[in-house]
This record gives sequence, C-alpha cells and structure tokens, in this order.
Amino acid sequence: MLQQILSDEKFTNIQRAQAGLTRLFEKARQTLSFYRVMKNDEPVGVLVPTNVWEGIVEDIEALSSAAYRTRIANARAQKTRYPASLAKKKLGL
Repeated sequence: MLQQILSDEKFTNIQRAQAGLTRLFEKARQTLSFYRVMKNDEPVGVLVPTNVWEGIVEDIEALSSAAYRTRIANARAQKTRYPASLAKKKLGL
C-alpha cells in the first residue's frame, strides 16, 4: 500500500491551499490522492481527504493485529503460488 500511496502524492503551495481548500479536498477525494503543502519549497503539512485517511487507518489497524501478521507470514512461507487471475476468480472479483 505504501508504494500506491506515495504514487498518489500531489503538491501544492500554501497560498493555493489557503485559497482553495475545499476544492483541493474534493479533487483529492475524487482521485484517491493527497496533497503535500509546501511553503518556500519546504513541506509544512499534508491534506488528506477522509476517504483516503479511513483507508490508511484501516490498514494500520489490520497490521497491528498479531494474528493478521502471522497469517501473512504463513502465506508468504508457502511454496504454492497462484496467478492473480485465479485469486480474483476464487474471491469473486
């Protein structure tokens, strides 16, 4: 997920953020991205829409579960691999 989150990063300066905060949040919500706010080419904060933030919190909560991490470790240790197409079919996606 981290790689995906980082690829969705956009930049804006503080003046633009102040002038169009609602518009930036809406654009970020629609594109599932976030904005790093810059002042004098230095980062001062991050604007994250609620839908993106909730996904991040959900992932952090899942990763804080020892049982979940154990299941991931066990799955990675298995030698059997399945192509994405078969996994999608089994999951009904």
